[in-house]
Amino acid sequence: MLTTVAVIVLPDLSLFEFGVVCEVFGIDRSDLGVGLPAFDFRVCTPAPGMVRTTSGVALRVDSDLTGVDDADLVIMAPFPSRNPVPDAVLDALRAAHRRGARIFSVCSGAFALAEAGLLDGRCATTHWRYTSSLAEAYPRTRVDENVLYVEDGTILTSAGTAAGIDASLHLVRQEFGPKAATAIARGMVVPPHREGGQAQFIERPIPTECGASMEELLLWLADHLDQDISVGALAQRLHMSERTFARRFRAETGTTPVAWLTGQRLLRAQSLLEGTRLTVDAVARASGFGQAVLLRHHFQKALGVSPAAYRRTFRGSDRDCDLDLHELEEQFGAHALSR
Repeated sequence: MLTTVAVIVLPDLSLFEFGVVCEVFGIDRSDLGVGLPAFDFRVCTPAPGMVRTTSGVALRVDSDLTGVDDADLVIMAPFPSRNPVPDAVLDALRAAHRRGARIFSVCSGAFALAEAGLLDGRCATTHWRYTSSLAEAYPRTRVDENVLYVEDGTILTSAGTAAGIDASLHLVRQEFGPKAATAIARGMVVPPHREGGQAQFIERPIPTECGASMEELLLWLADHLDQDISVGALAQRLHMSERTFARRFRAETGTTPVAWLTGQRLLRAQSLLEGTRLTVDAVARASGFGQAVLLRHHFQKALGVSPAAYRRTFRGSDRDCDLDLHELEEQFGAHALSR
């Protein structure tokens, strides 16, 4: 079980990405009732003291790299990719990998993993501005510039900035289940899962005259997945034509409205299959597919398995699945479970 998290920071640390992992792993949420522990969260650096950041302030770090020695998860925070990586950091990363710890790099932190040899023969990513440099400097690494994060074995690499949120929530979902990841995401006021890859951010042809908030629409959609929602109705909510809305939606999410809705409905169906005793028909209704046959179709197409097979593989214990009808109605709405 993941309980101890060590973050390695180096000079010229990026505060936002560092703040992301602090927000996800450095806050005690054990009282939320979703199975999250109070992580033993450590910030480590080769030479304890003041560590400068790229924001004109310095961070005081009191722990050296011994804090990495027994960590279940070791996070390499971003640093300027042109800067050399101290040998002590490379040794700590290699040792953590040898003993089976999970290794997670945010943004340019992937360069330290590559320098340590941990990405040889693996697929990885980093901020799209640095993917070419990473591929050129470390040709044994298969660099994918189109994704928000890549998991290859026990190593997870994320793209730039906010992609660290996506990768962190992915880790939480794997270790503690969808309810834990959703609880953290709600507290951070971010979606628990984003569709599309970072290629969507290389160019952002967003019409400047559009002032409506796509983020508010996505949050609204996440709460109304069980409803029959047309693209035309969504465009009307943002006072746009369907063509303008479709272009804006793809620019901000990297996918189409229909594909995004299908992806979010699949995530809800997965959560229900993992954490409830609802029948497949009820799961189909609650997740917005309406009929079990449509749920099976999309499950097979996206995941390669049937809903029943997925439940057998990922369902928790009977105690974890013991949600009463009142709780389900509060979470998904009585109409979604009964119609």
